[in-house]
Amino acid sequence: MKERVLFLCTGNSARSQMAEALLRHMAGDRFEAESAGTRPVGLNPVTVEAMQEIGVDIRHHRSKHVAEFVGQSFAYVITVCDRAKESCPVFPGAITTLHWSFDDPAAAAPPETRLACFTRVRDEIAERIRRFLAGGSLRDQLVTW
Repeated sequence: MKERVLFLCTGNSARSQMAEALLRHMAGDRFEAESAGTRPVGLNPVTVEAMQEIGVDIRHHRSKHVAEFVGQSFAYVITVCDRAKESCPVFPGAITTLHWSFDDPAAAAPPETRLACFTRVRDEIAERIRRFLAGGSLRDQLVTW
């Protein structure tokens, strides 16, 4: 049976969407990945563009509210932004809760450099997922509440 992973961020428009898609892409059948936001705002088109650059199509993804997953069990619930960590300090049904802090690419860049910022964050998330899949030490990732 696949281990379930839920990625959380505020808007479910960029970071958590990338993490969900990257885990699915990189892990094959090992995990079932989902993502949600504490205040979903819709999928950012630059997120779609950044993922298409590496051959991952997320055009049909949609932003979901974290409430859609209440009552479900997850091996890991991973917050990928500091606000989501604050908003969801405890997620019922999570066996392990992790926090990976990434910059908000939509807020961090002017429009003319936005794709480069999204690409940088995408690559940082991919590297963290590589380490996660390799089974490296989780000490720097664990959140204690």
